[in-house]
Amino acid sequence: MPVTTLDPKTALVLIDLQKGITGLPTVPVPAADVVGRAARLAAAFRARDLPVVLVNVTGGAPGRTEFPSGGGTPPADWAELVPELDRQPGDLTVSKQRWGAFHGTGLDRELRAGGVTQIVLAGIATSIGVESTARAAHEHGYHVTLVTDAMADLDEAAHRNSLEKVFPRLGETGTTEAVLTLLG
Repeated sequence: MPVTTLDPKTALVLIDLQKGITGLPTVPVPAADVVGRAARLAAAFRARDLPVVLVNVTGGAPGRTEFPSGGGTPPADWAELVPELDRQPGDLTVSKQRWGAFHGTGLDRELRAGGVTQIVLAGIATSIGVESTARAAHEHGYHVTLVTDAMADLDEAAHRNSLEKVFPRLGETGTTEAVLTLLG
């Protein structure tokens, strides 16, 4: 279902647009395009005094998996948000240790304290951080909007699966331009 409306108190939540992740080869669009669209959304939300949440990941879940982790020590600036997002003093920043931005953070508490009823999501990776955050937001009772051209993944099939199979069950989807139009 295409995005139809934005609640009066909607927050923009940008997932993992940090130096270590935006430097990876993403599909179906380059990370630079995702960052550019996310920056446009952030500027528009700030101009309307709507919350902007900038999320980075600084760790990973423990436990065994069949997919090996990157291993080693990441570069010192790996978790730094990209400067193109133009972080402002009023932005909420969330550092997470897991895939989703709600688990183990104060994100839900902060959003509820601000009266937020809807979140607009974008970022990298579609099938990991974005999808995990969308699932949790839906389970927490938020209206969820996913900006399909402001997200990318490392795996095109996983990206497509999220967009086609998962996201329609969690909320509404739309493009950057559709969200900007609704913002007015």
